[in-house]
Amino acid sequence: MSMGGLFIETPQPRAEGVLTRLHFLVQEGQIRADALVRHAKSGAGLGLKFIALTEQDRPKLAALLTRLRGTHHLREKSKIRVRA
Repeated sequence: MSMGGLFIETPQPRAEGVLTRLHFLVQEGQIRADALVRHAKSGAGLGLKFIALTEQDRPKLAALLTRLRGTHHLREKSKIRVRA
């Protein structure tokens, strides 16, 4: 996931170039975006490019990404093992 789009896992196929509307509710609030299917992997999911994101939702998405990066970083740090 990025400010430009995301990959979603779904068994529902969609053709490349199809417009889709996304609504997701996260800790930061509801985020709504219009997106185009840029890549489709049968049985795996869709690569979506955001083409419209409201000014109210843009900061929520940025905050979500910051939070997810922090969570990922903490998980990676916990995997590091030091041997003496």
